[in-house]
Amino acid sequence: MIRIVTAGFLHESNTFSIVPASLERFRRAGILEGEAIRKEYAESKATLAGFFAVADADPEVELVPLFFARVTPMGAITDEAIRYFIDRIISGIRDNGPWDAVLLPQHGAAVSETWPDADGELIRRVREAVGPKVPIGVALDMHANVSRQMIENADITTVYQTNPHIDTKEQAELCARLILDMVRGKIRPTTALETPPLLVNILNQGTSDRPMSDLIRIADEQRRRPGVLSVSVVEGYPYADVEEMGMSFIAVTDNDQKLADEIAKTLSDAAWSMRAALNTGGTPVDEALIRARAANVNPVVLFDVGDNVGGGSPADSTLVLHAARRLKVPGVLQTLCDAEGVKACQTAGIGGRVELAVGGKIDGRHGKPLPIKGVVAGLSDGRYEETGPVHGGFRFFNDGPSAAIKCDDGWTIVLTSRGVGSSSLQQFRTLGIEPKDQKVVIAKGVHSPRPAMEPIAKEMIWVATPGVTTADLTTFTYKHRRRPLYPLEKEPGW
Repeated sequence: MIRIVTAGFLHESNTFSIVPASLERFRRAGILEGEAIRKEYAESKATLAGFFAVADADPEVELVPLFFARVTPMGAITDEAIRYFIDRIISGIRDNGPWDAVLLPQHGAAVSETWPDADGELIRRVREAVGPKVPIGVALDMHANVSRQMIENADITTVYQTNPHIDTKEQAELCARLILDMVRGKIRPTTALETPPLLVNILNQGTSDRPMSDLIRIADEQRRRPGVLSVSVVEGYPYADVEEMGMSFIAVTDNDQKLADEIAKTLSDAAWSMRAALNTGGTPVDEALIRARAANVNPVVLFDVGDNVGGGSPADSTLVLHAARRLKVPGVLQTLCDAEGVKACQTAGIGGRVELAVGGKIDGRHGKPLPIKGVVAGLSDGRYEETGPVHGGFRFFNDGPSAAIKCDDGWTIVLTSRGVGSSSLQQFRTLGIEPKDQKVVIAKGVHSPRPAMEPIAKEMIWVATPGVTTADLTTFTYKHRRRPLYPLEKEPGW
């Protein structure tokens, strides 16, 4: 049998968020060990599902899951949490070996209080634990800030190539298959990494939208060349203030370093030629709401960029709601993280009246609490399942205890106990709310809600809201990023 171990942690760390990714928060989200990992992920479309699928299809392979933790994007991972994760993973690998290979389901934009390149630190430690000859495969998120440390300590690195991330499982399957080929002596991977001094604005990262779609097409052409094993366009994550922040390009070939270098540079040059088009802005709040109010078909979906939960925001921004009230926009549906409000609704019960001030409480940077009056229309434990396309491939969701309020002004506000985005319409339907029947749906996110919202939206507008995930990167004070970096420096001279 070929024995392969999989273990890791998944986090996208927004270093501008004041909410730390503590060990307790990871525990509340669910730290999994052993077969509990298979139970949670094997039937999903997430990275781990891809690893399991390849192993299950090969009678000569045994895949052993050891440890996995993930939590919603927020601030940096605390020292306590990162040391716990790495200690558990490395001791598990050492104590349960020997191994023929390792598969790591990492994100690539994890930052800890201890190590700015937390993913790279784990990969380095794994390499140290298993030695130079055991193949290591890493499947990364498209928003990874890729470091040399990651690439140099892994043999195969694959990256999601869709945003929203709907090819998560497929890229993990590719990673696992290539690692098996390496174990069997069929390939000798060589990798190249290019990191041009370039950011791509979060609003321009949709892979079905130009110019990003043009860049993906070029990558597809390069993948068809003989000897190419994998080609990855990596968009990067601009809310992690680290040296590696920005776009990167990875090419993996079969024992052909020159070809790998050429492909990575081809993609890097292509992205650089598109740099202006990759950095355009969104629609101002009032303009977006006036367009939505005037629309003759429903629903219009507004994406609240500044409260992009998938990027590390608190999920309780009321900025768009206050503006919508001022502009008298009818028929609004939005979620807000407000555990206190949920408890008040539970006390009132379904059909009971409530008068609350909701949202705008977590960090004081995303608007003031919004006064509402209405009737509790639904209560749930916040758990639901989504079997359709989902950003990241996850299947099971837990928003914490949740409540739906039918407000006197015709709005519908959904309160959750946990900070969550809008990745599934089941979030609303489990509370008896049909999103298709609303005039305006305000979605927390940029691209992650698209698989859910695009099938029902008659129009979609990306709103240039402020917050810890704003598209206006000039509002952040970076201390650790590399310089120069376009567009923060207009002429990097690269």
